[in-house]
Amino acid sequence: MMMTGDRMYDILLALLPSVVVFLTAFYLLRQFLGAQSREHNDKLYADARREDRKHTLPLRLQAYERLTLFLERIAPGTLVFRVHKANMTARMLHTELLATVREEFEHNVTQQIYVSDRAWQQVKMAKEETLRIINIAAEQTPAEASGTALSQHVFEVASKLTHLPTQQAILSLKEEVRKLF
Repeated sequence: MMMTGDRMYDILLALLPSVVVFLTAFYLLRQFLGAQSREHNDKLYADARREDRKHTLPLRLQAYERLTLFLERIAPGTLVFRVHKANMTARMLHTELLATVREEFEHNVTQQIYVSDRAWQQVKMAKEETLRIINIAAEQTPAEASGTALSQHVFEVASKLTHLPTQQAILSLKEEVRKLF
């Protein structure tokens, strides 16, 4: 049975609305399922972020706590009282103060993973400024003088500052912790 041109035209004309309806339905269904898929993925992502935050927030808070403790421990006054021992010379105390600051810093260096770059830079700057205070005081003190003389010079140099670098860094850490909540 041969189809004539008119008959073929009539069949195509009859099928055309069906094809248009099918393509429209296919397109709309695909858009709907794509939106559903994106919504589902967004929800999974949000759940994963929430779960991640539940585990990382305590680690971040602990890092801020440890860095605050580090800064408190290297504050010139606290440091001198903790490190100075009877019969130390200025040179011995100077060496011990520098070593203590560096050891404390190395012990806490991994905490930088959990804090912002800005906060970490503040901590590093506080460490460097504390070392500078100690070195300036040591330059003002004869090496064979008593450790007490160096201690006094450390306090004098630190007292000339409007803000101790460790206190500025602690304020910066506190500010960041407030932003976490």
